[in-house]
Amino acid sequence: MARMHAPRKGTSGSTRPAIKSTPEWVTYSPREVEDLVVSLGREGFPPAMIGLILRDSYGIPLTKVITGKKIQVILKENNLLINPLPEDLTNLVRKALHLRAHMEQNKKDFHNKRNLQNMESKIYRIVKYYKRTGKLASDFKYKPELMKGLVSR
Repeated sequence: MARMHAPRKGTSGSTRPAIKSTPEWVTYSPREVEDLVVSLGREGFPPAMIGLILRDSYGIPLTKVITGKKIQVILKENNLLINPLPEDLTNLVRKALHLRAHMEQNKKDFHNKRNLQNMESKIYRIVKYYKRTGKLASDFKYKPELMKGLVSR
């Protein structure tokens, strides 16, 4: 697979093994896993970070295999999803806003001006995809001035 904004090829990523049932080394019940996800969600961790914590600290490879639900669904059921934007879009917007603030102070930084253009083209592409799949409203528009309120640290 080639890179989006570079003339070189990318490194291939590893694929998760297709696990259909709960591995035998996992000693947690589905209810315990849901409680862990909810407690980590209350602490303010995003879904991707919750997955990493469960994997590294608790030895839980996939919550969907154990509970039958994704982390995001569990958080949504417990009203713990704060951000209305998908997580990958949120991270890209946050990066673009930081880069925009840098560009206001460093007007002659042409290298990062190009990086900002590339990043915003990724954002437009992802927004188009999420509108098509129904995860974002059809009237959603990416405007950096308005995004400062939606995406905060």
